[in-house]
Parts: sequence; C-alpha cells; structure tokens
Amino acid sequence: MNIDRYMIKDTDGKILPKLNPGETGDFTNKEEAEAKMGILKERLAELQDIFFAQKKYALLIVLQGMDSSGKDGTVKHVFSGINPQGFTVTSFKKPTLDESAHDFLWRVHKQTPAKGYISAFNRSHYEEVLVPRVHGGQDKAETKRRFRHIRHFEEMLTEENTIIIKLFLHISKDKQLEKIQERLQDPTKHWKFDVSDLEERKYWDDYQEAYEDIFKETSKDNAPWYWIPANHRWFRNYLALSIVVMTLEKLKLSYPKLNMPTPDISELISPRH
Repeated sequence: MNIDRYMIKDTDGKILPKLNPGETGDFTNKEEAEAKMGILKERLAELQDIFFAQKKYALLIVLQGMDSSGKDGTVKHVFSGINPQGFTVTSFKKPTLDESAHDFLWRVHKQTPAKGYISAFNRSHYEEVLVPRVHGGQDKAETKRRFRHIRHFEEMLTEENTIIIKLFLHISKDKQLEKIQERLQDPTKHWKFDVSDLEERKYWDDYQEAYEDIFKETSKDNAPWYWIPANHRWFRNYLALSIVVMTLEKLKLSYPKLNMPTPDISELISPRH
C-alpha cells in the first residue's frame, strides 16, 4: 500500500471536503484487510523488538479526531500484539491546576517516549489549539503563537531521534451519530456515552475549520499528518497499522552488536557452573 497517498501535503486550500471518510483503499471487504492485519501485527512485533534493543530512536504516535472517530479502538487493535514493556498510552484531559500553571507543552513533554520506546497520545497537545479556539477562549494571535511553539517542539523532538506519526481519524458526521447511537443501544458500551458528545456536534464545522489550520500550520516533512478514513473500523485499523510498520521499516533497524570480540563462553564459566 502507498501510504504517501494518505499524507497531508497540499495545505493551500481546504482539504477535508476532498477526503472520503468511507473509503476502503484497495479492499472490497473486511475479511481481505483482516487477513493482512495478522501479517502486519507479526511484523510490528518483530520491529518493536529490534527498536527496543537498539534504543536509537523513539516513536511517538499522535491520534486526533472528532469524538467517536475511534482513537481508543485504534490503539487497542494496532498495538495489541506488541510487548507492553516498551509501549505507553497517554490521554490528555482538561489540564489540572498544576498543569495550567505551566506552559501548555509542559505536561506533554513529560510524556514523550524515551529512546527504544513507543508512545501513543490519545488526544494530544493539539487539543490546546482546538478546544479553546472552538469555544471562544483563544484569539487568532494566541493560536498562531501556539502553532509556532508546536512546530519548534516537534522539530526539537525529531532532531533528537524521535519519530513522530500524526494520525487524523476522519469520520463523517452521519457515521459519528450512528456510533453514538450504538453506545446507547449496547449496554456494554453505555460507559462510553457522554452527553457532551452530542453537545459538541453543534460545533462540527468549527472543529473542521480548526483542523484545516492544524494541517496547514503543522504538517511538515519532519512530522507529517496522515488522514485515516475512519467510517470503517477495519480499514481504519489496517491503515494506521500499515503506516506505523512502514515508517519503522524505513529506519533500517538492526540489533546492536557486541562492542568486543565474541568471547569464548568456556572461558567465562567457572568450574562451579
């Protein structure tokens, strides 16, 4: 699969109206994608093992999208087969009093991965140029300033060998309503329902406009945005997994070698062993 097709590069005009959240790539059904998912998951597990051993790079996956676009589900399905020892997930909620007393990136920087580790941000620092803007608490000058800080922050991370993959889960407004209704009808999903999700739908167009500016301001070569069609869970998961695997493969990872001649094991073992 050519993942570059899903990279957001042309940011001169509006992007989202041109993107189909219901597309399924080259697949005609769910079964075709799931057959390849198994192979990709095995490959990701192999790559993570080398990635963890080499400790040359860190990997940060940023997940953004409208409510019910599947951020939790993407994390669950894409990373279910890797070693949890080298993986963390952070969800950024409303800042605490302590967090609000610092700069807006302070709490984010603390959660970025160390070399050898993979971290997923389920919502991220981009909430700081989304929610306040949509709800009227941030003027254009402040938003512009925060974009500048985000670009510099991500540039610093990438120069320190943190690979950044930013995934925008693109769901249609109709599909979002369908998923909210599913949560109400399925007792096992009642815990996911939040009445505020319905309230936020009133601001749909405002959020879409805010995301357009995010792509324009922050989809750069060192930390590009990818759009993920999210109407079909199975394709969403497949594409997100493909992007992660192919990004890691481009790093040409290798297990570290001994920095000494291979010792004779018999010389290292005492008679008692």
